[in-house]
Amino acid sequence: MRKALRWLLALVVLIGTVSTAGVATAAQPEATGDIKDRLLSIPGMSLIEEKPYPGYRFFVLNYTQPVDHRNPSKGTFQQRITVLHKDVSRPTVFYTGGYSVSTNPGRREPTQIVDGNQVSMEYRFFTPSRPEPADWSKLDIWQAASDQHRIFKALKPLYTKNWISTGGSKGGMTATYYERFYPRDMDGVVAYVAPNDVVNKEDSAYDRFFATVGTEECRARLNGVQREALVRRAPLEKKYAAYAAENGYTFDTIGSLDRAYEAVVLDYVWGFWQYSTLKDCDSIPADAKNATDDEIWTSVDTISGFSFYTDQGLAPYTPYYYQAGTQLGAPTIQFPHIEKQYIRYGYQPPRNFVPRDIPMTFQPWAMRDVDTWVKHNARQMLFVYGENDPWGAEPFRLGHGARDSHVFTAPGMNHGANVAGLVPDQKAFATARILQWAGVASATVQENPSAAKPLARFDAKLDKRDVEREPALRP
Repeated sequence: MRKALRWLLALVVLIGTVSTAGVATAAQPEATGDIKDRLLSIPGMSLIEEKPYPGYRFFVLNYTQPVDHRNPSKGTFQQRITVLHKDVSRPTVFYTGGYSVSTNPGRREPTQIVDGNQVSMEYRFFTPSRPEPADWSKLDIWQAASDQHRIFKALKPLYTKNWISTGGSKGGMTATYYERFYPRDMDGVVAYVAPNDVVNKEDSAYDRFFATVGTEECRARLNGVQREALVRRAPLEKKYAAYAAENGYTFDTIGSLDRAYEAVVLDYVWGFWQYSTLKDCDSIPADAKNATDDEIWTSVDTISGFSFYTDQGLAPYTPYYYQAGTQLGAPTIQFPHIEKQYIRYGYQPPRNFVPRDIPMTFQPWAMRDVDTWVKHNARQMLFVYGENDPWGAEPFRLGHGARDSHVFTAPGMNHGANVAGLVPDQKAFATARILQWAGVASATVQENPSAAKPLARFDAKLDKRDVEREPALRP
């Protein structure tokens, strides 16, 4: 009986071995096939276009996603992604900016550091990655994280080496939320300038930031122009009305030209520090009270953008403001340098920037949950902030439960802060950790992190580092 049992077990093992070998043999031609064919063999993947770039293959693709990951039978939509392919033997960086995706080849900083592939995802509900009709209740951080998880699962059999997720601003938030909901997917996370508005109604950190950022002289210039733009509201709103009429702009969503005008002006100081640096203060009128109307208008328009709070300016960003008003939160700051009679509305809530036919209910627990998780469960996560970036006033912080995770601040940098802008010892350390997480750290770097450097040469076109300037108060 025992001999018979042993024979049966041996037969099962033999059959299993033969079966496994057969599968492996059958998979070999696919593993060595053209990468485009392999990508398009993924169920739900379709090609929009391929663009050439030296040393890479670059694909713009659509991937079929369920509108509701909890109920996949409730319909699908096409989500746009891009793949910057180098080699399946290299690690892969999963990037999202949290908004629309660029359809031109580009390489994020971690991709250059690890000399790897890059998969970029357009955030759900940003056009054209929007279900029709749009059920806005399915736009939340868990659904978006599930989009990423499903893309990762589809591509992991092709790109089998280590994966690192990354993103800047809302993209940094997205990478963090993805890690919270799917902590086993990635081998590391690099989140740039990611705001963390844990308690939506408590925003005093931003007021403290604006009281000390930069120099007293620069703050005085900015505050002077902002105040003067409200003092001269009547003549400048006439200019605004003519500008809107000339360009066909309307104000149905926000409610009126007057509300839009004040929103643009109140974004002025924030917008300067988000996108500019201390040396740019020389471009701000030094004597606002004696500046001409055109000088005040031009300075505000250059930094804030008078076109933004029009219906036409707001429409592409409806998904962001919906999320800000339902889960992410939005800052509210004070303006101690402006007399109360000049401010009619203050910082307006996200509800004012979303069409009224889209229902919104705020969920205060969403950010508290993520913040608590990061403090106690972060593993191999790197957060990078800019010293002069307003969005960094409420950053992610690490607690005792975090492991191999780090928060660094780049001195003097704005919303474009990155690893390259850190002080030398932090720059080398962060680079070494990214290489280690990606599985490509050399023995030298493992023994001496100060020797860490990006593995790929800087490419001026592919590695454009300037922060993407977006008008208005938005991460």
